[in-house]
Amino acid sequence: MKGFAHPGYADSLAEFGTPRELPRCGGWVLERPIPGTSCLDAMGCYPLFVCRDWTQLPEDLAALESDVVCLSLVTDPFGQFDVDLLRRCFDKVVPFKEHFIADLDKPANTFVSSHHRYYTRKALRNVTIDICEEPIRYLEEWTELYGGLVKKFNIKGIRAFSETAFKRQLSIPGTVMFRALHGGTTVAAHLVFVQNEICYGHLVGINPSGNELLASYALYWTEIEYFAGKARWFDWGAGAGISSGNGNGLTQFKRGWSSEARPTYFCGRVFNRERYDDIRTATGNMDTDYFPAYRKGEFG
Repeated sequence: MKGFAHPGYADSLAEFGTPRELPRCGGWVLERPIPGTSCLDAMGCYPLFVCRDWTQLPEDLAALESDVVCLSLVTDPFGQFDVDLLRRCFDKVVPFKEHFIADLDKPANTFVSSHHRYYTRKALRNVTIDICEEPIRYLEEWTELYGGLVKKFNIKGIRAFSETAFKRQLSIPGTVMFRALHGGTTVAAHLVFVQNEICYGHLVGINPSGNELLASYALYWTEIEYFAGKARWFDWGAGAGISSGNGNGLTQFKRGWSSEARPTYFCGRVFNRERYDDIRTATGNMDTDYFPAYRKGEFG
């Protein structure tokens, strides 16, 4: 197992819940105390729930039922399931974000936008890309780069990660780091998880110099070149925020590297309806579509 499917990824998020394996399907969730109660709920690992065999998920959920009030997760865009299976497993199944995907069997010039190719050429005049298959060597550098974005955008909670989380993630098999250097200094980096034929773009760290030098363009282009012939798909992820939107800059940036888009689904299930409703009422979050309602605002 590699990347998001590796037990070490769930373990890297242990600051936010106790990792629990769903042994039949091969996925992982985090069990979390519900504030002000003696109860637990569960969430899929951020940002995606990845598992080996989706057909076994119903049995795993039956085993989880007596232990947690509810479960929420976001599906893998490459998950081998159909929507009918999700609806048999969950009370709430709604389209979430589209992930932007590159088919690496196609020549890059056929799907990368002309705008992105132009800025790639400019970027590669000023930065060089180092490909590191032992990214743990650059833990301190990476933590500093990503930490700059955490401060800039006031990122909170699980999305902020921590040096402890990154120490585990950078040691997971299949993790590759691409570093953009200018004058011998790293100005941007991208973490990629490789699982089977799929490359998942995990996180980007970039400083102001990296932005000025257009380093992200050089990183993404080099990644397409590097993985062509080694993997079939590259998942660049989705836009920013907790909902889809065509207007944000990150969405437009990722779309320009993509040959297609694939949906993800937000899924939620209540196992103990009476307890769920009691907690929801106690928090006052009655008029919301957020799930679980009592955790509204947890992602800022």
